[in-house]
Amino acid sequence: MPQDDRAEPTYAEVGATRDGPLPPGYHHLRHRVLIGHGPDVMRAATDDLLEWRMHRATGARVGGAAPRARSGVRVRISLGIGPLRLVAPCLVVWAEDGERRAGFGYGTLPGHPECGEESFVLERDDDDAVWFTITAFSRPARWMTRLAGPAAPLLQRAYARAYGSALRRLAAKRGRPRLGR
Repeated sequence: MPQDDRAEPTYAEVGATRDGPLPPGYHHLRHRVLIGHGPDVMRAATDDLLEWRMHRATGARVGGAAPRARSGVRVRISLGIGPLRLVAPCLVVWAEDGERRAGFGYGTLPGHPECGEESFVLERDDDDAVWFTITAFSRPARWMTRLAGPAAPLLQRAYARAYGSALRRLAAKRGRPRLGR
């Protein structure tokens, strides 16, 4: 299915995963995981996140994306195989890349099975711990996600855990994390 480069997000609350609060009328998700410690881990994890390696490490295909996530980039995330492949067109609605905070949020475009926004944020706290947080608000947009009912949020939560594990693994290979003190 070709992607319409003029398509707008399918929801009104664009940017709410960055600025909050999360809007009512959606399922909300917050998942937080420790990635490691120190600026080397932060830099490695930031590159793995913004360059789509985290997504690919979970088995997702990333199509149409710029080499690095930035505001305005259109991307097609897909999971599964053959006729069971689920394609999710998204628009990066905000992005940042700093020494202590980095990440991006993308929102759903027409054809996505959900309606809403998801963000992926790394933060290095005052103790040098690098935390990864996924924040999302969504509701079904297609018959298949409506049919999934209460299973859809459970699958979303499981996939958030997979993202966190993948990013931690990737950053450990490149950033020499110190998990203990």
